[in-house]
Amino acid sequence: MKSLKIISILLIVFLTSLSNVFGQRVFIIGLDGFSSEAYRKIPHPNIDKLFAHGLISLDTRPVMPSVTLPNWTSHFSGAGPEEHGVTNNSWVLNKHELQALDADGEGYFPSIFKVLKDARPAIKTAFYYNWAELINSMNKKYLDVASFEEKDGFVNNYKSAEQFILDNKKSPQLVFLYSVRIDHAGHGFKWMSNEYIDAVKEADQAIGEFVKKLEVNDLAKDTYFLLITDHGGKGTGHGGVSMEEMQIPWAITGPKIKKTGITQIYNSNKNTSRVIAEIFGVESFPKSWTAILPEGIFK
Repeated sequence: MKSLKIISILLIVFLTSLSNVFGQRVFIIGLDGFSSEAYRKIPHPNIDKLFAHGLISLDTRPVMPSVTLPNWTSHFSGAGPEEHGVTNNSWVLNKHELQALDADGEGYFPSIFKVLKDARPAIKTAFYYNWAELINSMNKKYLDVASFEEKDGFVNNYKSAEQFILDNKKSPQLVFLYSVRIDHAGHGFKWMSNEYIDAVKEADQAIGEFVKKLEVNDLAKDTYFLLITDHGGKGTGHGGVSMEEMQIPWAITGPKIKKTGITQIYNSNKNTSRVIAEIFGVESFPKSWTAILPEGIFK
């Protein structure tokens, strides 16, 4: 009788551990052009609330060059431009200068979406974006949804993401929600201009409404959230090596994340995929990945 009780306890522990891995949800909020200066100086109460029990780095480094497509590719591919070959915003699969060190069956550098689909076929993946070129370096084969919204719009994508999450609530999920509006405000009116500040506030409000809807459907609890960006800016541009361009926020919260608030960690955009793999319990990833797991994130 005693042995049966022990077996029952062990079975419960085992099933709980499986649930923690296979029922995991990771939501990534991507704000293009959101600088550390903007994080420090512009009010964003909803972002503050979301990451109040997590970790926030304000000295994470973009990969070089500090431009859009190389950095978002690095976020999702565990490597730098010198390795994945995406060195500028005009990269397309059939026309680029630098050959990647590695490629999947269709010629794309292996992404976290591929890694997760290979390891956990039941996982549901979604990629919502409003800058058309963003998808160019990703193999859509590993995305259940790839949704583009025109003219910097994001409202419809946010609604679609909410429905996707609800429809697949019993499955593990990796959902990426991206907006380019802050970056375009910087290019059009300068970083830290009134228009740029308004774009940050608008993004913060949208994030707050998104999270509230998840909470209503009991989908925020035990979920991991990440806030990531690609670069900062200076004047009306970016791509250089000034600290305004090369210091960016990177934040994470979730069940196994330390509650440290704003802290210093050695971190690069290319580490994001390594962190996601750790959350899902995936220990096998491409040898071509050079990302590391930053210290001090997990409990």
